Amino acid sequence: MDLSVLDVLPVSSSSTAREALGGAVALARVADNSGYRRLWFAEHHGMANIASTSPELLIAHVAPATERIRLGAGGVMLPNHTPLRVVEQYRTLEALHPGRIDLGIGRAAGTDPLTAHALRSSPGEKFAALLGETLAFDGNEFPEHHPYARIEVTPGDVRLPPIWMLGSSGGSARLAGELGLGYAFAGHFSPSPAAPSVASYRKSFVPSAAFAEPRVILAVHVLCADTEDEVQELALAPLYALAQIEQGRTAPVMTPAAVRETGFSLDQARGTMAKLLMYGTPDQLRGRLEALAVEAQADELMVMTLSHAAEPRLRSYQLLARAFDLK
Repeated sequence: MDLSVLDVLPVSSSSTAREALGGAVALARVADNSGYRRLWFAEHHGMANIASTSPELLIAHVAPATERIRLGAGGVMLPNHTPLRVVEQYRTLEALHPGRIDLGIGRAAGTDPLTAHALRSSPGEKFAALLGETLAFDGNEFPEHHPYARIEVTPGDVRLPPIWMLGSSGGSARLAGELGLGYAFAGHFSPSPAAPSVASYRKSFVPSAAFAEPRVILAVHVLCADTEDEVQELALAPLYALAQIEQGRTAPVMTPAAVRETGFSLDQARGTMAKLLMYGTPDQLRGRLEALAVEAQADELMVMTLSHAAEPRLRSYQLLARAFDLK
């Protein structure tokens, strides 16, 4: 089972967004040295507890500090961008770090409606049209009389890295399959089961130059610690953050001690979002995660971890790597 990392650069109540950004290299090195297959950066906007807004900048930042791990966007929220600019940026990254870049593409804005309006790169344009334009720029496939057919995309001697469609619905899954893309299911925030969407993707899959066979990543929200007592203490922070998100509020991730002062406890973490967090010791988590992957027909798990501090977050990834015998 391949394991990968999804980094949203969580901001805690005891840190700043600048400090979260500064910690990106530390996690990238841990993931690289521990045997994770890939590291993707999310694109979210206007959220007090997430500092990851610009995946392409983060990829360029951590690439020189790593040696083996694939780096990518998880993903580029296409409605916020012009297709030509996306092609230029990710061709450039592929030219600078050949064979190590992934491009995940999402159809949502990754934010609230007001912030999405402020980003408004392509107001009113349908996602399928934006994706089609992106692929046409990369493959030089505009019809002869299309005005964009005359545009020379630079760098011109490089193609886009493998493209993954991000989603949590059958519509995204079918489109990914029909275009021969990889498919990444957002199980870290979607309460919908992954299996129906994955089945739709596999059924509709048409082989492409990038993917001869269907390939599925399942993103999961995981927290791992050495002992059961420790992980139950640490879990208070992300569970409370998830409860706040479910109520429409976002705030920096609080410390477990601060969460306890609010009266919140593990027994109160019964919301839909809270159920998405899998926490436990390495021995407890390996079997549960493998069963989840089998149920979803996933080829790879991509782990997202929220914590109130950098140290337990890095430790969680190290413990999971050992539990799965990553090399």
